[in-house]
Amino acid sequence: MSYKDFPKVELHLHFEGAAPPAFIRSLAKEKNIDLSGIFDARGNYLYRDFDHFLSVYDAACTTLQSPEDFRRLTLAVLEESAANGVVYTETFLSPDFCGGGDLGAWREYLAAIEDGAAEAERTMGITLKGIITCIRHRGPELAKLSAHCAVETYGDFIVGFGMAGAEMMGRPGDFAYSFDMAREAGMPLTCHAGEWGGPDMVADTIRDLRPARIGHGVNAIHDLSLVEKIADEGIVLEVCPGSNVFLNATGDWPKHPIKELRARGVKVTVSTDDPPFFGTTMTREFDMLAKTFGWGDDDFRALNRTALDAAFCDRATKARIAGKLEKA
Repeated sequence: MSYKDFPKVELHLHFEGAAPPAFIRSLAKEKNIDLSGIFDARGNYLYRDFDHFLSVYDAACTTLQSPEDFRRLTLAVLEESAANGVVYTETFLSPDFCGGGDLGAWREYLAAIEDGAAEAERTMGITLKGIITCIRHRGPELAKLSAHCAVETYGDFIVGFGMAGAEMMGRPGDFAYSFDMAREAGMPLTCHAGEWGGPDMVADTIRDLRPARIGHGVNAIHDLSLVEKIADEGIVLEVCPGSNVFLNATGDWPKHPIKELRARGVKVTVSTDDPPFFGTTMTREFDMLAKTFGWGDDDFRALNRTALDAAFCDRATKARIAGKLEKA
């Protein structure tokens, strides 16, 4: 049995990292950009390790040069998601890739992305919302520019603020100013932690940045008192099992801690992270959870409810998506 047609909610999707390789190759050809070194013989993304992955990611992004490119990217990404049963998704957007952090330029890129999202909702039935993220390895000062863009465009489409990038660069508190700026504007917060860093990184992130959600968070499992704290405070983990396994952040599927985290009362959700880079889809995530842990329809309905409750969108959107989930 496959869960391909089972409706799904996804909360942790990197926008550029979800770009199908064929789409990036097509853009590169249009713009005469040589990206031959970032694809394997089958046309898939090629990299050696996580640091090299970040370099390949940045190289792929050099093809995305205009608002129209991002409108087309929106349609390409959402077509893949919708084909795998996703009815609602929140994606990470960085002004660094859309105008270099300039607010005026960011507004133009954002308008193009929103236009693509509206078309996808009409034609594919999938709803997209955006979470603006600063990029950790680019430092606290550039993070402030992203936070400014987030605050100025927070509304119906931009629903939250967060941080992605290389987790081991600096400490969470270095970015407190940007998170405080977004929090004061009323924005919900999320932050990557505990993918590569240990439980102390998760603990510091919770203490210094106070997010409602943690991206990944799986290494919290090595400190059960922290796991208890996460459960007690209702902090939601955006878990990406296929990504963690592919990058060997947790070991193979049977060793992945999502089952134990859930059993200990932690609110977990399931996402794909950068799906074409890690050879996954939301269908594969559900199928592998079913195969590995014996999870069934009731488990996936519960995961969807947790994800929708934790989504940063407004109540009206949640009610509409809840209606689609009831069909499962």
